[in-house]
Amino acid sequence: MIRDAEAAMGSEPTRVRYDRLAPFYDLLEWLPERGSFGRWRRKLWEHLPSGRVIEVGVGTGKNMPHYPNDASITAVDISPRMLQRAVRRAGRLGLQVDLRLMDAQALAFPDASFDAAAATFVFCSIPDPVLGLRELARVVRPGGQVLLLEHMRAEHPLLGRIMDWLDPIVARILGAHISRRTLENVRAAGLVIEEVEDLAPMGMVRLIKARTPKPGT
Repeated sequence: MIRDAEAAMGSEPTRVRYDRLAPFYDLLEWLPERGSFGRWRRKLWEHLPSGRVIEVGVGTGKNMPHYPNDASITAVDISPRMLQRAVRRAGRLGLQVDLRLMDAQALAFPDASFDAAAATFVFCSIPDPVLGLRELARVVRPGGQVLLLEHMRAEHPLLGRIMDWLDPIVARILGAHISRRTLENVRAAGLVIEEVEDLAPMGMVRLIKARTPKPGT
């Protein structure tokens, strides 16, 4: 309960920020969504297995057109206003999705509730990304798949330092951190990385394929 309370307090600015952005969030990303973002989302969901899948940070439901037909999807988000738009999108697409208002840092599911998990451009905005990733590791069964599409700090030394400098400004305006070291965070959360695919120059966008550890590993 203490963990849940601390997560809720730390996430309040994130909720407020995304509630504020919700009315024009899709418009802000209209162009990249019709280009590389859309292709990258489709690529991630093509790797998801059938069974019980959780998506954290569903936002307005941009991934919904790519959901696999043979999966049972539960999708959560911290922002009520973003979630309202996701509900409407699911309705337009005729999808049966279990949509819930929830903090990714304190998921209200028992251990090993899901066969797999997915998140796209989410762990750049969660206040404590390692805590959120540990929650994914907890609710996905041992050996289950965790797929992440994330933008992160550039590998180029100079550009990386520039991103570090700009990070507080961008995070304050848009809610997303541009200098997160997400691969390190994934490992710190105890997930086992199986493959990393660079989708943008200098490793700024990556598709991360990971699994939860099996007992005894």
